[in-house]
Amino acid sequence: MSLNWRTLPTRLGVFKANCKGLACLLVFTVSVCGSAPGMCPAACICASDIVSCTSKNLTRVPGNLYKCMKRLDLSYNRIGILEPEWVPVLSEKLNTLIVNHNSISSISTGSFSTTPNLKYLDLSSNSLKTLGSPVFQELKELEVLLLYNNQITQIESLAFGGLYKLQKLYLSYNLVSHFPLDLYIGKHKLTDLVLLDISFNHIQTMPVQRLSSVPAKQLSGIYLHGNPFHCDCVLYSMLIFWYQRHFTSVVDFKNEYSCLLQSDPRGHYKLPLLHDNVINCSESTVNSSFQAFGFIHDAQVGDRLIVHCDSRISDTGTQFVWVSPDNRLLEADRDTDNFKVFPNGSLEITDAQLENSGLYSCIAINKKRLLNETIEVRINVSNFTVNRSHAHEAFNTAFTTLAACVASIILVLLYLYLTPCPCQCKAKKKKRKLNQSSAHPSILNSALP
Repeated sequence: MSLNWRTLPTRLGVFKANCKGLACLLVFTVSVCGSAPGMCPAACICASDIVSCTSKNLTRVPGNLYKCMKRLDLSYNRIGILEPEWVPVLSEKLNTLIVNHNSISSISTGSFSTTPNLKYLDLSSNSLKTLGSPVFQELKELEVLLLYNNQITQIESLAFGGLYKLQKLYLSYNLVSHFPLDLYIGKHKLTDLVLLDISFNHIQTMPVQRLSSVPAKQLSGIYLHGNPFHCDCVLYSMLIFWYQRHFTSVVDFKNEYSCLLQSDPRGHYKLPLLHDNVINCSESTVNSSFQAFGFIHDAQVGDRLIVHCDSRISDTGTQFVWVSPDNRLLEADRDTDNFKVFPNGSLEITDAQLENSGLYSCIAINKKRLLNETIEVRINVSNFTVNRSHAHEAFNTAFTTLAACVASIILVLLYLYLTPCPCQCKAKKKKRKLNQSSAHPSILNSALP
């Protein structure tokens, strides 16, 4: 096709060029980007859709950025406060913004109104102290947020509200003292969040029981190492549980988990939290945490029980197979005795029997991603009637023992307070009689002339 250069502006203006598909799209894109204000600020280096303004001692963003940039790097400058429209150009195509190693101390609401389609935001190594709510509300497409190496002490409950596509959040090397539970529980929880690095902060305790309802897909990406935890058996049980499930957040940083005895608040002695049960936690405490996380289930004979397969592989197309204690294969497309496997991986046991007790294995398989995971769940089925008779016998034994003890105490008291006068008492009475008999002759003698 030959183009008449005299008619090219007309063709572009009314979009009547004799082109179709990709060719027209390219012409249209060139016309839009070409009309953007400015092309490359003097303080920056530009390459296609990338603009780099690093280490230029900038205190504000250049105003002549062009609209078609997709990556803007402002690292190693002196930008101090992020205010509304601090990026002066509406940049709807911008998906990566890097502002690390500046002097940012605060972020105002509406600061990202001109960059609504960001997917990657790096605010690491700044001077942020508080994350108010909702400072990131415009970033509906954000997937990765880097906030590590700041001075953050407080995170308000809705600071990350609305970031429903957020997948990775880095908060390590800050001063956070409370675990941000709102990320996982509540009306504004972020269900796509699969990585939270909150290592090397000031967290001393964890809401273990509340976290037990969080899916394994999210739990496996919580990094907690380097925090000054108090030595606590419930926390220990949770971390042991994660370790046994091969969560990389615990396995890869096993030696970085330590705890402080509450009797040693200054932290002179750090105990390795995941080495040989150095804090001497009982087996019952560990098992109770396993029960809280759904990996030990108790039932009575005749109960209906549903056990979930809490796999990290929960994508569409994942298939689930259960293996019973007697090595029977339980699949979703067929029922076996009193077992039924649902498409989501849950196992139903109707009319549970004593022989259904044992260790079950759930195998999650995703052929498309070439992934598989095996999860072990223990089911304990007991007979309520037998237990009740045992309890009755135990009560009778305890009552008999108590009655015997009371009788013994009564006999001791009777012996102490109601026994005959002891020998010393008799000796005193005898001596008194002798004194009285010796007194009579003396009286008689004194009466004689």
